Amino acid sequence: MTDSQDLPVVPNGVREIDIVGVRKGAFGAAGSGDTSGFGGLVAPIVMPGASIPPFGGWFDEVAEEIALSLADANVTGAVEKIVIDRGEMTFYVHKDALIAFVTECRDEPALRFEMCTSVSGVHFPHDLDRELHVVYSLMSITHNRRIRIEVTTADSDRHMPSIVSVYPSADWHERETWDFFGIIFDGHPALTRIEMPDDWVGHPQRKDYPLGGIPVDYKGGTIPAPDKRRSYN
Repeated sequence: MTDSQDLPVVPNGVREIDIVGVRKGAFGAAGSGDTSGFGGLVAPIVMPGASIPPFGGWFDEVAEEIALSLADANVTGAVEKIVIDRGEMTFYVHKDALIAFVTECRDEPALRFEMCTSVSGVHFPHDLDRELHVVYSLMSITHNRRIRIEVTTADSDRHMPSIVSVYPSADWHERETWDFFGIIFDGHPALTRIEMPDDWVGHPQRKDYPLGGIPVDYKGGTIPAPDKRRSYN
């Protein structure tokens, strides 16, 4: 994870927060010639920890219905934690149980999350064995509710089950997440680049991707490294 001196002090050792890394510089990149003036910035990347029920409002109903539905489907250990933060509900789900989880979210009448409105990736290089996060937003038109699902995988194992068989609308979203983060969605019908050229090397939204200085083939253009660009100060 991070060095102990970078971690905020939590009273009595209670893990009320999760530290997924330390942000250094404006963009978290090293040796890039950062000219933003924030090169010396050092700040922990803090995420809210698990919430303790009762959560309040309809959150408790959804949590209970999901637990009952998974039990009826003989799915155990699917949920790592539930986080209620800023009026939003996030289920952290183990990737091996993702398909079963989203299927129950869609099909259970008390849940009826009919739509997956987005799939996106996040790269936390210091979150050891959980460096790559995939975030799914589900919407229930029937009950007028939204929840978020977050699944993690190690950078050494970039595979994630595709949910296209459950939510066909995730097709292009998973392609974009593969394109930008290199996460391989097993079972996707056509996992190809969607924004970058087919022969592009690397995945541009990863934290270890260079900020510039990469040759660009089309129109003979190039992107200079940040310290080689024009200075406006």
